[in-house]
Amino acid sequence: MLFNKAYRYELNPNNKQIRLLIKSCGASRFAWNWGLARRKELYKNNRRNEKYISTSKLDKELNQLKKTNYQWMYEVSKCTTQQSLRDLDQAFINMMRRIKNHEKKISEPKFKKKGIHDSFRIENDNWHQRLQLIEINENYIRLPKLGFIKTKETTNKLDGRILNATISREADRWFCSLCVEVDIPTSKHVIHDIVGIDLGIKSFATISNGITIEDRQSPKPLRKNIKKAKRLHRRLDKKKKGSKNRKKARLRLARLYLRIKNIRKDFLAKLSSELAKTKSVIVIEDLNVQGMLRNHHLARSVGDEGWGTFRKMLEYKTQWYSSKLVVIPRFEPSSKRCNHCGVVNKDLKLSDRTWVCLNCGAINERDPNASKNIRDKGIEMLSTDSLSGFQACGVDVRPSYAMAVDCEAGSKHTSRRG
Repeated sequence: MLFNKAYRYELNPNNKQIRLLIKSCGASRFAWNWGLARRKELYKNNRRNEKYISTSKLDKELNQLKKTNYQWMYEVSKCTTQQSLRDLDQAFINMMRRIKNHEKKISEPKFKKKGIHDSFRIENDNWHQRLQLIEINENYIRLPKLGFIKTKETTNKLDGRILNATISREADRWFCSLCVEVDIPTSKHVIHDIVGIDLGIKSFATISNGITIEDRQSPKPLRKNIKKAKRLHRRLDKKKKGSKNRKKARLRLARLYLRIKNIRKDFLAKLSSELAKTKSVIVIEDLNVQGMLRNHHLARSVGDEGWGTFRKMLEYKTQWYSSKLVVIPRFEPSSKRCNHCGVVNKDLKLSDRTWVCLNCGAINERDPNASKNIRDKGIEMLSTDSLSGFQACGVDVRPSYAMAVDCEAGSKHTSRRG
C-alpha cells in the first residue's frame, strides 16, 4: 500500500544560504500575494465575463514582469513561485468545495504577512527536463539555487521516492520536511487488547486498564514557563517599534514558544507511539476542543494539553503499527454513566470527581469510570460492524491524515493515499 511519509530535519545553513532561504520565503510570499491580488482584480472588473485565470497564465504573466520589474526574483529558484501559485489555486478550489458542501467555516485566501509562517515548497520532479531537483546525501540536502545544505542529523533513515520539500523557519531555526512515497505491506490485524482513553486536565489521560498519566508525568510546558513568557512579553512591549532591540526581544520570545511546542510534541509523540505499538484498538472521544477553547476558565489548560495534536498522532501512528483508532460520538455520556449498572446521572457536575450511583450504590471515580465507558462503547461498535467496515453506524475511524507532522526530527509521518 502506498503511503506518503514526511521526514523532518533541522538544517544548519551558512550565512549565504540563510540569506537565500530568506529571499526564497519572500519570493514565495510575494507570488502568493501578487496572484491573489490579480485574481481579485479580475473578478472585480469582469464579474459577468471571465472570473477565473489558470495557474499557467498567472505564471506566464509573472515571468514577463520578472524581466522588467522584479529582477530580484532570479536570485531564487523559479520552483518557489510556481508552487506558491499552485497552492493559491488549490486554496480557491478548497474554498469552492466548502461552499458547495455548505460548511460553516468558509474563508477565502488571505494575503500573507512577512515574518508569519515563513516557508516555501519545491516539487522534486522537473517534467520538462526529467531532473530530480532534490537530492540527499549522508548529512546534506541539495535544493535548487541553494546547493547542498548541511543537516544537524543524518538522513540515512530516509527511504522511498522524494516528492517535494517544504522549508520553513521557526524562530531562528530552519527545517526541511521531505515528503516521500513508500510502499508498506499491510499486515493482518488481530484484536487482543482494546483500551479506552479519557483525556482530562487534572490527569492528561486515564486508560481503562488502570494506568493514569498523572499531572507530574504530563509536562504542561506553557504552565511551567508562563512567568517567563509574561516577562518576555513585557520586555517586548517596552521596546521601540522598528528597533534592533525589539527584533532581539521578539526572537527571544519566539525561541521560548518554540521550546514549549517541542516539549509538548515530544511527550505526545512518545505516548502515542507507545499506545499504537502495544494496543490493538484504541477508543477515544470526539472532543469539541475548539468549543472548550472559548471557555476563558479552561482555554489555557486545554491548549497546553494538546488534545487535538494527540488525536492526530494516533490517527496516523495506528496505521504504521497495524492498530485501529475508534472515535465514539461526541455526546456519549461517558462521565455520567455508571459503568456497573449503566444508569446515567444527569445531575453530575464538572466539579464532581467522585460520585455515588443512586441505582446500585457503586462509588465511581469520574475519570476511570469514563475510560471504561469509552472502552465499552468501542467494543459495542466493533461488535455491530466487522473490523473492515467501520464507517457504518456512525463510527469515526480516521485512517488518513495528510502530511502529519511529528516532533521527532527524522521520524516518519504517514498519510494514506487513495
